[in-house]
Amino acid sequence: MRLQATCRKHRNFPRPAATLVRLVKLLHRLAVDHGNELLRAHGLGYPEYNVLMMIDASPDGALSPSLIAEAAGEKFANVTRLTNQLVDKGLLARAASAHDRRMSLLRLTPAGHSLIAAFLPQVSRQLRHYTRHLDPSEQAQLQALMLKLLRGMEEPL
Repeated sequence: MRLQATCRKHRNFPRPAATLVRLVKLLHRLAVDHGNELLRAHGLGYPEYNVLMMIDASPDGALSPSLIAEAAGEKFANVTRLTNQLVDKGLLARAASAHDRRMSLLRLTPAGHSLIAAFLPQVSRQLRHYTRHLDPSEQAQLQALMLKLLRGMEEPL
């Protein structure tokens, strides 16, 4: 409704682009809200889940806090807080890098691996539920289009 009013008031306002950005924001908010709801039963929030999954997916099973911050698009201080919480919960272990003793690496503990095994079926079910109205070719097409939109947002104005 407000978007219609904006377009009536400002004839050159790019309504299709504004609608797309609003939809992306809504999708993100819903994914985080639903993810938090699902993960709460496991003692996690969505940001902690992201950290655990990034480390789990890393080739050697370890990541530095700075790489996590960069990949997650989070501030380093926020990643430090999140990883400290996960270490305190016994889900991550911190160790010095063999290549650079000044750099710490984070690895999943056995409890971290067990927790991922516990929540992953529910997360997988949730993801399939989100995309149930899209066939595989539509999912691939949407992914390609979203990547194009991402490129446009990352490029300087």
